[in-house]
Amino acid sequence: MRPLPLFALLLPLLAHATPELDKANPTTGKALHEKNCTSCHQRMYGGDGSKMYTRDGRMLNDKTELMQRVAACSAQNNTGWFPDEEAHVAAYLNQQYYHFTK
Repeated sequence: MRPLPLFALLLPLLAHATPELDKANPTTGKALHEKNCTSCHQRMYGGDGSKMYTRDGRMLNDKTELMQRVAACSAQNNTGWFPDEEAHVAAYLNQQYYHFTK
């Protein structure tokens, strides 16, 4: 028997990502984002970190991808955020920049 790819094992977890975002608090997310994300994004984009979200060719298309990106950044930068905190940040980013409805 062939083992399942990692992605297949994560599908059940991803199915629950979008509802968490819908229940999250953007105000809390803004505070977490300012504390943990802004300085890195400013370094990456020469002072204006918001370009991360407004640039041409951005790669996120829906709430699930947004949640995945926030979780990946959180892990990469060792923020120590729990999934609900990641959802708060994603809710803030969605409200401020992305405006995904699904």
